[in-house]
Amino acid sequence: MSRLEELRERIASRRARIGVIGLGYVGLPLGVEFAKAGFEVVGFDLDAQKVRSLDEGHSYIEDVPESDLHEVKAAGRFSATSNFAALTGLDVINICVPTPLTRTRDPDVSHMAAAVEEIRKRLHGGQLIILGSTTYPGTTHELFVQALEETGLTVGTDFSLCFAPERIDPGNERFAVRNVPKVVGGETPLCTELGCAVFETIFDEVVPVSSTQCAEMVKLLENTFRAINIGLANEVALMCQRLGLDVWEVIEAAATKPYGFMKFVPGPGLGGHCIPVDPSYLSWKMKSLDFSARFIELATEINSGMPQHVVDRCAALLNERRLAVNGAQILVIGVAYKKDVGDMRESPALDVIALLAERGADIAYHDPHVREFEVAGQGYKGIELDDNVLHESDLVVILTDHGEIDYERVVRLAPHVFDTRNATASVTTGREKITRL
Repeated sequence: MSRLEELRERIASRRARIGVIGLGYVGLPLGVEFAKAGFEVVGFDLDAQKVRSLDEGHSYIEDVPESDLHEVKAAGRFSATSNFAALTGLDVINICVPTPLTRTRDPDVSHMAAAVEEIRKRLHGGQLIILGSTTYPGTTHELFVQALEETGLTVGTDFSLCFAPERIDPGNERFAVRNVPKVVGGETPLCTELGCAVFETIFDEVVPVSSTQCAEMVKLLENTFRAINIGLANEVALMCQRLGLDVWEVIEAAATKPYGFMKFVPGPGLGGHCIPVDPSYLSWKMKSLDFSARFIELATEINSGMPQHVVDRCAALLNERRLAVNGAQILVIGVAYKKDVGDMRESPALDVIALLAERGADIAYHDPHVREFEVAGQGYKGIELDDNVLHESDLVVILTDHGEIDYERVVRLAPHVFDTRNATASVTTGREKITRL
């Protein structure tokens, strides 16, 4: 029996030892799910504070309940470390490291390259390596195969290599890790089979595809689809402002069509790690093939311009009351990138706040999920949403529509509210004090 065939049996019997490199919004939920399924899991992260928090039984990811963490730690099935020497004894290694863009919006593969090097130094026959970090088509083959085969081992014969994109949606109570189908593409058919075998232990449905490149493209298509349609919704919002129409009314009415229309909504910009970043990976790759991804570039232009549009609208609203942005007391409600989470990655609120601060505004914020943050070298700490704060603000700007905020109270006490998320849709009194995007 070959080492890879032996791995199949170890997976089926839950004797395979699984590693997860990168214990963030993707890696930690994945590692805990594998541990709950009966595997011994070792998590790796360079952030000593994260490792210490997990050792103490504290979860810093809202989608990972501490009760789940306590359960798998008590059973001896989950541990965290910053020491990559522990990779040696693992059968399956998942790579869930960040894949940001550089300042010139080129892919930054440095985190993946560092993970590959740590694995390469300890690679042995029978291991399954799975990349889950979003990246451009061809990354797994170009970056991983050559580096790992330098050990003298051959992919598909001595070790297996797959790409299986993450589909994590922070804060989504309907779709968690298990009930979102998992796409898996391997370098060889056997690689795909083994990748599917390991993910079938924790996912309700696994979808095999023909190659790592196909799986990489699947992930980029999903988020490019969203980015482009959000860009369309944002452009429609700009059109409706010029036409004197309520964009939210237009979208809600269009959404009553039972076929041929999918509802997307405008906002102050794009947030989260995937949607603002992934289309740029695809656009960058296509430029190297002398192909212009025009839809992507146009949507990026529109979406990236929304924070400035929000600031311009704020200035206009203040000006109507004979106030300047410079010196205005502006209260921002919600700074996370989406509703009911504390995730600040690529949040458009950061750009809005930085632009308002550049123009001299005095910014305060309230977000029940974010205690503090820094942008453009300026630190901010959240404040309580008390009556005086609302009453004394020159303008309240809603950038994230968290569910626990009492928007009736906000509108009642604030002098004026600029709502970029339609959070005040159900407010019945004081609507003359609300301006919506």
